[in-house]
Parts: sequence; structure tokens; C-alpha cells
Amino acid sequence: MPKVSPKSAAEASASNARLVQDCLNGKEDSWRALIDRFKNLIYSIPLKYGLTADDAAEIFQSVCLSLLSDLDKIRDPQALPAWLIRVTARRCANWRREQQQFPGAAEEEFESHMDKKSKELSADQVREIELEQMLREAQGGLSPQCRRLIEMLFYESPARPYEEVAAELGLATGSIGFTRQKCLEYLRKNLEKAGFMGR
Repeated sequence: MPKVSPKSAAEASASNARLVQDCLNGKEDSWRALIDRFKNLIYSIPLKYGLTADDAAEIFQSVCLSLLSDLDKIRDPQALPAWLIRVTARRCANWRREQQQFPGAAEEEFESHMDKKSKELSADQVREIELEQMLREAQGGLSPQCRRLIEMLFYESPARPYEEVAAELGLATGSIGFTRQKCLEYLRKNLEKAGFMGR
């Protein structure tokens, strides 16, 4: 029978508080883990603003530098995703302003437009971004085999045939349905723990 057990509790979800504390204590592995946990969250926001991939990469680097310099000022590490969303959205607004050439009165018009855009992001897209991050974290709590299986079956377009999935994972083709079911069950449990299912 294929092994689909979730990661150990320690691996599955080192809390944001623990990661932040370890980063403040100078543990480089924790810094890499913290960035890895939130890289997709940060990067997704410029894309939602309609910026290019290159601009998104610049904003990502800028936000990571802000996180590094302000990490000791974050009072509630569990609110880190919300902090990152706010900082990144602000960076996106500033980036767009810097890229535009608005003289005089038009600058006020641009500021007003960006304020509306930021409120739109706060009201509508922030919730979506938070839910996407919860899903990413829930998937991060799965075994590497389950994560890869879910990627191949649900994130790739078109989805891979079971034969290809089985070959890549080193499983029998007939076991993919069972493995898929178990992996989705682990994912559902992780989402429930994160409070996703009731939202």
C-alpha cells in the first residue's frame, strides 16, 4: 500500500511565531522557510494588480527586504500574512505611481484612483489572497508525494493521466485513485485545522 501519511507535526506547520522567533535568533534555515512559506502570497499580489512578472519580481524582493528589516517590529506573527498583503499592496500602488508620469492636478487624480484600487484590493481581493495562502499552507502540510500528486492531477492543464502520475511517483496505476482519495482527505483535515472549511 502506498505511503501517504502527512508530515510530522513539527514539519507540517512550524507556526509563524516560531519561524519569526527563529529568524530573529539568526537561523538562516528559518529565514528561507519563512520566505518559502509566503513567496507565492507576495508574488501573487502584483500579478493581481496587473503588473508584469518582472515588476512582480522587483516588488517581491522589495517586500522581502522590508520583512527582514521590520521582522522585530511585528507584534503578532500570526497576522504576518495580513501584514505582507498590506505592505505588498502599498508597494504595488507606489510602483504604479512611479511608472506613471502625472503632472500637477493629474497626480491627485492618480492618487485617488490608487486609493480606490487599494480599497478594492482590501475589500475583495485580500480575502481571496488569504484563502489562497491558507490552501498553500494546507498543501505544505502534506507529504511530498501527496503534494506532487495533487499538483499533477489538479494544477496541471491538462491533468495528467493516472499512468503518468503513477510512473512519476513510482506507484502502481491501480493505486492512484486510493492515494488521491487519502491525499485529499489529509488536505481537507489541514484546511479544517486552518479554519478554511467554514469560510
